[in-house]
Amino acid sequence: WYQRRVRGHYYITNNLSWCCMLRSVSRLVARTARLTTSSVGLLTTNSSGVVNKLTLPHISTNSLPLIICSRYLAVPMEAQMTKWGMSGDELSSGVKELISKTTSMYDEIAALQGEQISEALTKLTEVHRYYQSMSCLYDFPSQVSPDKSVRDASVEADRVLSDFMVAMNARKDVFDVMCKYQNSCTPQTPESLRLLERVIRDGKRVGLHLEKDKQDRVKEINSKMSSLGIEFQNNMNEDKTALFFTTEQLKGCSADFIKGLEKNEAGAHKITLEYPCLYPVLKQCCIGETRKQLLVTRYSMCKDLNTPILEELVKLRAEKAALLGYPTHSDFILDARMAKTKDTVKTFLTDMVTKMKAPLEAEFNSFLKIKERECAENGEAFSGDIQPWDIYHFMQVIDKEQYSVDAELLKEYFPMETVTKGLLQIYQDIFNLRFVQVKDAPVWHKDVTLFSVFDKSSDAFLGQFYMDLHPREGKYGHAAVFGLQPGCVMQSGERQPAVCALVCNFTAPTADKPSLLYHREVETYFHEFGHAMHQICSQTEHTYFSGGAIGTAVERDFVEAPSQMLENWCWETESLRMMSGHYKDGSPIPDDLLDKLVKSKLANVATTTCRQLVFGLFDQDIHTRECADTAQCFSNAHQLVMGNPAPEGTNFAAQFGHMAGGYDAQYYGYMWSEVYSEDMFQSVFKEAGVLSPEAGQKYRRCILQPGGSVDAFDMLRNMLGREPNSEAFFKAKGFA
Repeated sequence: WYQRRVRGHYYITNNLSWCCMLRSVSRLVARTARLTTSSVGLLTTNSSGVVNKLTLPHISTNSLPLIICSRYLAVPMEAQMTKWGMSGDELSSGVKELISKTTSMYDEIAALQGEQISEALTKLTEVHRYYQSMSCLYDFPSQVSPDKSVRDASVEADRVLSDFMVAMNARKDVFDVMCKYQNSCTPQTPESLRLLERVIRDGKRVGLHLEKDKQDRVKEINSKMSSLGIEFQNNMNEDKTALFFTTEQLKGCSADFIKGLEKNEAGAHKITLEYPCLYPVLKQCCIGETRKQLLVTRYSMCKDLNTPILEELVKLRAEKAALLGYPTHSDFILDARMAKTKDTVKTFLTDMVTKMKAPLEAEFNSFLKIKERECAENGEAFSGDIQPWDIYHFMQVIDKEQYSVDAELLKEYFPMETVTKGLLQIYQDIFNLRFVQVKDAPVWHKDVTLFSVFDKSSDAFLGQFYMDLHPREGKYGHAAVFGLQPGCVMQSGERQPAVCALVCNFTAPTADKPSLLYHREVETYFHEFGHAMHQICSQTEHTYFSGGAIGTAVERDFVEAPSQMLENWCWETESLRMMSGHYKDGSPIPDDLLDKLVKSKLANVATTTCRQLVFGLFDQDIHTRECADTAQCFSNAHQLVMGNPAPEGTNFAAQFGHMAGGYDAQYYGYMWSEVYSEDMFQSVFKEAGVLSPEAGQKYRRCILQPGGSVDAFDMLRNMLGREPNSEAFFKAKGFA
C-alpha cells in the first residue's frame, strides 16, 4: 500500500501512478473550476458527508480501496493537528515551536527591502493566520481540560504566548516595513486597504511612533497587563469556595435542586459559587439571611487576590493612555469604537439612568410588599428596604405571582436535548445552513460534541463548532465562545474554515432526570450560539477581520448586538414551540403558560436594565481615573443607580472578569449594542416573520458575513436601509 498526504487529503492506493494522477487531476479541476481541492466533485458523498465512491471516468474503483477526504473528518490546516490529549510537557514543547516559527515569520517581514516591500502585507496576513490557528492548542486547555496539570501548563502557556504577542505587536522593525509599504504600494482589495490602515493604527496604539524610551515603557506595561489579566482569571477558575446550609435554611428551594446537592458529614447541603448552584438559591430561597450569606460570599470571591490586581491594572492603563497622548484610558479605548468618545458614553449611560428611575422605583415598591409578607411568614425582621441579596428572589416571585411563570415548572419543558435540537434547527432554517455531527471526534472531555457546518444551498463547508455544555471542576465558570481557528483566505487561494468552541455551564443531569434548563439558560444558550455562528458565517479575506478574531473583528461596542438580537427567538411563540417539550412525554408547553412566559419578558425589566447600568458606570468611573478604590467605586455606582450601596466589606469588582478580560472601559457596549439589536429585530424579523429565511439570509449577508471588514454603522445601514435609532429598544422594554 502506498500512502501520501496531499494538501489536507489522504489518497490511499496500491499504485503510485494512480496516486500521482489523482493529485494532478484534482489540482487541475480545482484551478479550472475555481474550487478547493476538498470540493472539486471527485467524490460522491451521502447526506452526512461520508464518501461513497470516486466519480472520475474510466477509472476502476476496485484499484482504489480507500479514499478519505479530510474535509468531512476533520478541519484542514493547522487545527487538523489538534491533540486535545496533550500532556503538560507536550503542551510546553509545542509553545516553544510556535514561538520559534512565528518569530521567524516576523523576521522575514522585517528583512524585506526594495521591491520585496510589496510582499509585506501578504506575509503579515499569513503570520496572523498561522498564529491564531495554532495558539488555541496551547491556551484553550486552561479553560476546559479535566486534567489540572494540563490546565496549569496551559495557564503558563497562555502567559508566555500573551507576553510573546505583546513583544511581536511592538516590533518597530515590522511596523517600519508596513509604513514603507503604505507609502509605496496599493493593496489590491478594499479589505486589504482596511487591513493596512488598521495595522498602522494598531502600531501607533502601542507606541511604535514614539521615542524609544516611551516605546519600551508601553511594551513593558502591555506585558505586565497581560500577565495580570491571566492571573485574575485563573484565580477565579481555581476558586473552590463553598458554603453549607441546612434544609431549613434553604426553604423555598425546589426538592429536585436540593436532592442534587452534595452533603457534608453533618448532613448540610453544599452550595458553591458556580452559577448553576448559586442562582437557584438566590432566586428561590425565601430565607433572607441565607441569601445574604451567599451573595456576600460571592461578592467577596477572590477579593484579597484580585482587588490589588485590578487596581494595578487601572494604574497601568492610565499610564499607558497618557504615554500615547490620551487624557484617560477610556479615551484611548473608545477612539477605536463606535461611540468614539467618553462623553458620548457618559451621556448614553446617564440618560438611561434618568429614564429608569421611575420604572425602578415602581418595581422596588412591588418587591417591598413581598419582602414584608415573607419576613412575617419566616419570623425575620423587616428592614423596609431592598438589598442586593433580595433582588433575584423577588424578581422570581414577581414572575410567579404577577405573570404566574413558575420557573421550576417551566424548566420541565426545556430538557437539554430538546432545546439543542430546536436551537440547531432554528439556526439552520433561518441562516440556510446544515449541521452535521462528527462522530467519534477527538475531544477534551467525553461530554463534548463536534459539528460541521455547511451552506445549505451550495454545500460549501464553512467550519466547525464544539459544544461543551455542563460544569465540572476547573472548567471556565461562565458561558462564552472561544475562537479556535479563524476563517480566512489562505495564500493558496483556498478558504480556511472557522472553528470555535461553545463553552457553557448549564445544569447537569441527575440520576433520575435529564438536564433541564431554566428559561434564562435557554436565552444564554441562544446568545452564545449566536457568537459561534458569527465566527463561522464570517467570510472575510483576512484573519484580522474574521468573526473569530476577538478584539479586532467587530467594534467591541457592537460585537454583542448580533447575539443579543438572537435572544428574541426565546420569547417568540413560534420558535419556543420548536425548542420545547416536556421531558417525560414531549408534550408542548400549555398555551396559557407559554402566553404568560412571553408576556413576562417585560417583568422586572427596569431592575435588569439598571444592574447593567451599574456595571457600565463603574467601568467608566475607574477608567477615567489615574487610580481607583474599586470597592468604593462599585459601591458608589450601585448607590447611584439602585439606591443603596454594595454589601459592606465586599468587592464585586474582584470577580468581575470583564474588567481583566478585555472589556475595560467598554462594558457599556452590552447596553449600547442592545439598542441596535432591537432595531434589527423589530425592523427586519418582526416584519418578515421571526423564522423568515429571507430575513435570516439578509442578516447573514449584511451583519455576519462581513465580520469586521465593514464599519458597524455601515452594516446597520445596509441591513435597515436607513440610519439606526433607539426607538425599537424603548418599545421592546415597554418604555415607549
